[in-house]
Amino acid sequence: MIHAKPGFLMRKLGDDHMIVAIGEASQQFNGMVRLNATGAFYWNMIERGTTREDLVAKTLEMYDGVDQETACRDVEAFLQAISFALDRDQTDY
Repeated sequence: MIHAKPGFLMRKLGDDHMIVAIGEASQQFNGMVRLNATGAFYWNMIERGTTREDLVAKTLEMYDGVDQETACRDVEAFLQAISFALDRDQTDY
């Protein structure tokens, strides 16, 4: 399962969604990451706990014309971009 690390939250600022670090997490990451609508959707799934496979499946449901290979590549790129904020079980690596 993939989860958000404690202290990493998504906040909406105007029309933008941002991942921010609070508390002890802000000592390791001092900044914000802007998410598009898909990233915000993924983050909501991550906050509840999800798998890479579930993220890929939701991508295929949400976007007509996206193939499995593209969905896998896009999900992996997103997970890599926010890896500092993720807790993953060893099976997800």
